[in-house]
Amino acid sequence: MTYQCVATSVAGFVQQLAVSYVARGYYFYVTGRIPSDKDPAKTDEKILGTYAIDVSKWVRARRKRWGLARVQYLRWSREFVILASHGEQLFFEAEARRLQDVREAPIQFQGYSIGCRKSPHDGKWHVSVRIAPEPYRELKARFELVAVHRTVEELVRELRSVPFEPYAPVRDQMRAVVRAVNRRRQAAALEPVPVALLCYHRRPIKPFGPDPD
Repeated sequence: MTYQCVATSVAGFVQQLAVSYVARGYYFYVTGRIPSDKDPAKTDEKILGTYAIDVSKWVRARRKRWGLARVQYLRWSREFVILASHGEQLFFEAEARRLQDVREAPIQFQGYSIGCRKSPHDGKWHVSVRIAPEPYRELKARFELVAVHRTVEELVRELRSVPFEPYAPVRDQMRAVVRAVNRRRQAAALEPVPVALLCYHRRPIKPFGPDPD
């Protein structure tokens, strides 16, 4: 079976990265962008071959038992990320200068910040997908600016069209945006925006299937 590594949408890339890789212990990573004069398919082939990524799940299981790192590769358009789990692997030596740990430095991708946070309840690391700080500040400021110049229906429509999948941290951020909007509307004696009208259901998609849009 051919190794699938080319996501067909931003949402698919984020889902595969967060749910299938980071959540399963692929904490170490490097990111990159393929130059416009290079063939992405050739870059894929080179990376897959260099780090012996295109192998069966049985080989990955044996590597894990032997204490060897498992490596994954994921690309959307010309942006890519190579990830590795704990263990020994050529990847760590070859990428030593660029290597980062997602638990310390979240992956920044198309306005998302994909990282890991240790739970105070069970002490385990849990994947966290949220809107990156700068895009979030811009988003919040934009809605605060129009808060008293839109109807409730218009604001709800615009809030629902925000292009970020509703992972739990994103939902928390969007609730904070609505609270900020409602503070402005309350000061102007306007009807508040009901938080319950936001979209809180994330629909799983096929990362390597047709673009859901």
